[in-house]
Amino acid sequence: QVQLVESGGGLVQAGGSLRLSCAASGRAFSTYSMGWFRQAPGKEREIVAAINWSGGMTHYADSVKGRFTISRENIKNTIYLQMHSLKPEETTVYYCVGGGWGDTWGTWGQGTQVTVSS
Repeated sequence: QVQLVESGGGLVQAGGSLRLSCAASGRAFSTYSMGWFRQAPGKEREIVAAINWSGGMTHYADSVKGRFTISRENIKNTIYLQMHSLKPEETTVYYCVGGGWGDTWGTWGQGTQVTVSS
């Protein structure tokens, strides 16, 4: 069983950048697809970005394409979400997920708060 711990959230001004990290425990990490979810107040849950086990395939929500980049370092059991040009409406908790794809994931982290001030 893989456990996920996010970090890197915080307060940033609109237009700024943040990098989220997700550290995974468990030997199966390198075989897991991984991703990031968010659900802003009043909005549907959204898979922000996903990456397959090798890093050779990625998926992004249309709303973040060109601004966010997902990556992974299997040797460190860690994935990252580099976020640029952040918008106030992207203020919410970001969750690291693993072991799935699309809208279905088997493992969730506890989340990290991202707050974008206007």
